[in-house]
Amino acid sequence: MGYFTRKEYLNINMKSTLVLLLATLLFTACKKDQPDTPTNANSNGIENTFGFGILSKLKGIWSGPVSSTTALGSYPRWIVDFRPISSHQISAKNELDSLNDIFMSFFIVKHQDRFKVAFRNGGGFNGMQRVSYLLADSVSEQVNSSYYRFSEVIQGKSRAYSELLFRADSIYLTSYTNGNLHMSWSAKLVNANAAISSVNLFNFPQKMMTKDLSNTFDGLTESIYFSPNTTPPSGDPYPVSDQPYLGTTQAHVTFSSSYTPIVSNKVMLLFTTEPLFNGMAFNSIALNSISRYVFVSPFSGFTFTDMHPGSYYYYALYDQNGNQTFDSGDWISSANTQVNLGNLGNIVATTQINFTIP
Repeated sequence: MGYFTRKEYLNINMKSTLVLLLATLLFTACKKDQPDTPTNANSNGIENTFGFGILSKLKGIWSGPVSSTTALGSYPRWIVDFRPISSHQISAKNELDSLNDIFMSFFIVKHQDRFKVAFRNGGGFNGMQRVSYLLADSVSEQVNSSYYRFSEVIQGKSRAYSELLFRADSIYLTSYTNGNLHMSWSAKLVNANAAISSVNLFNFPQKMMTKDLSNTFDGLTESIYFSPNTTPPSGDPYPVSDQPYLGTTQAHVTFSSSYTPIVSNKVMLLFTTEPLFNGMAFNSIALNSISRYVFVSPFSGFTFTDMHPGSYYYYALYDQNGNQTFDSGDWISSANTQVNLGNLGNIVATTQINFTIP
């Protein structure tokens, strides 16, 4: 699944590798008793929606390392903010730049007279576009762990599938394409508060159908759609443009007169749900509230699309050493620039880099 990508990230460090190794061993140990065929996937009625339990487990901000076999490699941290966008759908959007992003969503569908949770994922990869639809086909929900598998609709596991394992405050996601391991992500739930307002707004989750996919994939060879350029793939039954509730934020950054950036360095534009500064004191704990971020040229700005409505603090970080984290000597905007994005809203956010991290 090339959609979990971040260009120019450092190779994953030894600590992250050990974390992923332990996660893989844990995943394998917990997974060995999972059935290849589910016990109740054929139950009729939306009240028996297969995989419904995953919807309530996804909500919140997750952070952890990614190991990937894609051309863009592995990286030590991937932050994903899952929030409901309706009473029966939960989504997240992430991006690296204008050419590399991913939109993930889980929602209830009808397919072959059965109600199941679908996993839609897709976005840009080096200027190309891809969208995949996977359906829940194996579920095991225990007291201390829950396992969910989503497989490509037509060819099944032989084409593509993703496995998600939840244990306590951790998630382990592993994806395969054409039988080969594609990526793995082991993450902790670092912030549960960001999703509360939308959970309450929609009384999430409820057993209601988002899409009827009964005949959507008839005549196709796979439930995966491609486009060779930045144009969305044709035929997508549930394009991003049809997703409810989400908004857009145009983010801009300037530099104080005493700061002269090098154009080859990157600036991280980020939105948090909690303020990073108390006066001039840096609140590092608030980094667990990062919702959206992107690395761009110091002079380019960025438009965040498909963004969860809510209240945010907007910042910009000039990354001096290129390690894509907050370090002594990096420059940052010190103002807690607050913005509020409404349902289907379109707002502009501007901040100025004016402070050197001690």
